[in-house]
Amino acid sequence: MPIRTEGFSSMRISRRLVALAMIMAPIAGGPVLAHAAESSLGTPSGQVTMKFKSLDVGVGHTWGTGRLVFRNHTYRFKIEGGSLAAVGFAKISGRGEVYNLTKVKDFEGSYAAVNGDVTAGTGVGAVLLNNPAGVRIRLDTSSSGGRLAAAAQGMKITLTK
Repeated sequence: MPIRTEGFSSMRISRRLVALAMIMAPIAGGPVLAHAAESSLGTPSGQVTMKFKSLDVGVGHTWGTGRLVFRNHTYRFKIEGGSLAAVGFAKISGRGEVYNLTKVKDFEGSYAAVNGDVTAGTGVGAVLLNNPAGVRIRLDTSSSGGRLAAAAQGMKITLTK
């Protein structure tokens, strides 16, 4: 039985599939690459949990909260940031390890990552964040909502009291 494509150009559909494949390729390997990177990061110095939201229309905004466990103390922090080349809304939670942290004040600051993600309903992923103090966060994430991103992402972490 032939597939009906009334109202759709097969060329437009093909372009969309190619674009989606280009975005999905790095994501499909994301968790594998993040876990491979983990082995080269050394011994974790702390653990983090985060909950944040992202609202994107070309340029996006990210906000949320988290907890750092470092040397048997728990520190709360807030997250503010953004992304480029993204569209949609997602609620994201993450859990991961912190590396190269020797002083809690070095945890604060701006983190950068280049990644892509697609969330349609629910999704999972992994990301490696770096800050100028050399602190690295390997984060496993789960998300819900509808979001498409292939972009540089940045977030500022500020400890709260």
